[in-house]
Amino acid sequence: MRGPVFPWRGGNRFALLCDGENFFPRMLAAIADAQRSVELELYLVEGGTCSEALLEALLSARARGVTVRCLFDGFGSLRLGSAWSRRLRDAGGELRLYNPLHWKAGWRNLFRDHRKLLLVDQRLGFVGGTGATDEFWSVPDNRSAWHEVMVEIQGPVLADWLALFERQWQACLQARAWRPREAVLPGRLPVQPAGAHGHGRVTYADARQHRDILRSLVRSLNGARQRIWLATPYFLPTWKVRRALRKAARRGVEVRLLLTSRLTDHAPVRYAGQRYYPRLLRAGVRIFEYQPRFLHMKVALVDDWVSVGSCNFDHWNLRFNLEANIEVLDVDFTADVVDCLIADFAQSLEIDLTRWQARSWWMRLHQRVWGWLDRLVVNLLDRRR
Repeated sequence: MRGPVFPWRGGNRFALLCDGENFFPRMLAAIADAQRSVELELYLVEGGTCSEALLEALLSARARGVTVRCLFDGFGSLRLGSAWSRRLRDAGGELRLYNPLHWKAGWRNLFRDHRKLLLVDQRLGFVGGTGATDEFWSVPDNRSAWHEVMVEIQGPVLADWLALFERQWQACLQARAWRPREAVLPGRLPVQPAGAHGHGRVTYADARQHRDILRSLVRSLNGARQRIWLATPYFLPTWKVRRALRKAARRGVEVRLLLTSRLTDHAPVRYAGQRYYPRLLRAGVRIFEYQPRFLHMKVALVDDWVSVGSCNFDHWNLRFNLEANIEVLDVDFTADVVDCLIADFAQSLEIDLTRWQARSWWMRLHQRVWGWLDRLVVNLLDRRR
């Protein structure tokens, strides 16, 4: 394990914001009120009305003398355009790109910064799974084509978010930005606090090094007593997660998965992940495919423990991506997450064994081909480690 394991911190306030029309106006308003600093870390940033509105807010902040630092992924921001970056830098804002693509880099081009974070004046933060594209929020229509959530945060845990941002901000100046130069530290997970009001913890992943984000999820799954509700757009879970889900279902825990339907931006990933359906279904896991839109949110609810952020908990993310989630123990926040997921389950198609066995030969072919390719690549990568 490399890097710090952050502790639980009390005295925080959390708000769940569903879909871009609810969280982007709040994020822009926070930037408009900034007095000292704005830190922004994103994976997907593309030219459009959303990124233009974000740029205008950042430029206005710079005009007031606010320090603006943006950390964007070098691949996810390829379609942003040079004019956006030039205008920000001309105004005195700073922009660093994580691991820009280079033809000589080879497989190292796979390392990506998948985190999503906005910090304002160290007093207000937003964490979740959004990018700055018109799929997440279209300004003229004030609507989102992708279903996403963000968490608004106030309180002591923001200091840890700033430390995580600062760590990667400095690491981007190194030759290998995905391996910050820090001493190897003990990797014990902190014990969950007894209370259920205002507790939060930063959990994260560095590519192939620091995985307390996964270890914390597996610990929660193994200790579940009543429910496990997991929402993810790319269902390629690790073996430990799959085993924990099956064991929980067999001991009577209500296990529900909220996954994407045919409305997805990566159909091969969906097909590859569906190869896990039969064994999960036979163990008693309930699987729901969200129908109205592309489901992009990443939410884990285990009893009253909640984890929300950028991580899909799949083996691809955890091999190559920087990820970050906020873990929350708070009664009111948990209730909001439950309400959100119940509404999503109601708009989903439940896949049971009968429906699964009745699928078309065309789907069977896709699932076999993409599942085989995924397994082949994973085995090859394992041999390199």
